[in-house]
Amino acid sequence: MKNLVVFSGAGMSAESGISTFRDKGGLWEKHRIEDVATPEAWNKNRALVNEFYNQRRKQLLEASPNAGHLQISAWQNNFELHVITQNVDDLHERAGSQRVLHLHGELRKVRSTLNPDLIYSLNGWELKIGDKCEKGSQLRPHIVWFGEMVPAMEDAKKIISQAEIIVVVGTSLSVYPAAGLIDFRSGSSKVYLIDPGDFDLHYVRGLTHIKKKASEGLKELDELLIKDAAETGA
Repeated sequence: MKNLVVFSGAGMSAESGISTFRDKGGLWEKHRIEDVATPEAWNKNRALVNEFYNQRRKQLLEASPNAGHLQISAWQNNFELHVITQNVDDLHERAGSQRVLHLHGELRKVRSTLNPDLIYSLNGWELKIGDKCEKGSQLRPHIVWFGEMVPAMEDAKKIISQAEIIVVVGTSLSVYPAAGLIDFRSGSSKVYLIDPGDFDLHYVRGLTHIKKKASEGLKELDELLIKDAAETGA
């Protein structure tokens, strides 16, 4: 089976009702990034940052995987599938995808402020100030905040380098880290971008741009992959 890698961004989960940075009336519109998504914000006002992520978890627990998540999961039947996601939700996993790498952390996990290797799954949506790890340190959201290193980046580069087919959905190839990761693909890999926007992507060799939203575009791509497999006998 061919190695297929999906790189997903915020537009992937928007169809499930998960707020993105730019959603009007969404969670992010009510807060500055500097106030809720940086290490400095956590040190300055832990109660505010913690409540922000509590509300995001609460929203996530009310959401369900959409048709796009399910389509990606179904590719496991015909491809060696890996998902690399910028999203912190668990909708890919809940749709059934088994190999998911989160670049920016996971909303339903928390970690020690003393030792970042002490990571725990959180039951429910609420983390409280005073909840501590086994070493006695306050737990924080298991999120890569602005200004922090992205620990999973090296693993992502390796996965991309082994891909024969790369599907970028819900984010554009003009925004990092997607733009940077694509540089690590092999010269023979095919790249499909699913996004309704217009971008100057002439520098990406072997690119097919499907100008549709996530679920609709993924369905069209599935038909293309089936047709390609039939023609090549793969």
